[in-house]
Amino acid sequence: MKTLEKILENNKVKPTAMRLLVLQFILRKKTALSLSQLENYFDNADRTTIYRTIKTFVEKGLVHQIDDGTGVTKYALCEENCECEIETDLHLHFHCTKCEETTCLTEHKIPQINLPEGFIAENINLVVKGICDKCSTS
Repeated sequence: MKTLEKILENNKVKPTAMRLLVLQFILRKKTALSLSQLENYFDNADRTTIYRTIKTFVEKGLVHQIDDGTGVTKYALCEENCECEIETDLHLHFHCTKCEETTCLTEHKIPQINLPEGFIAENINLVVKGICDKCSTS
């Protein structure tokens, strides 16, 4: 596995202490995280620093934003070489109504949609809601 510093450098993000810690936490969680979840985990850190870290990660294509219908934006790690392009990189998300976790299903790509003439897609979000595999077996 690549080192945390290498992951940041490959995405043209300067590896600061907070950026390394946030990246490590995101990699460990494996589910999408809200800003408040990050703030709660890093309770001694400045909220503005955490927000700026996530904003930088989004701008540099390291994480993507997810609107899972809960009213709270979630953030998840992008796949390697992801450009978050509508035609190639967008994938399905699953929101568990029991545990409230949102998971990227990167192997399930969103099919290309042909819009009527004059319409321009800027973002596509597809969320399936239900019970996740962990909750369905408990």
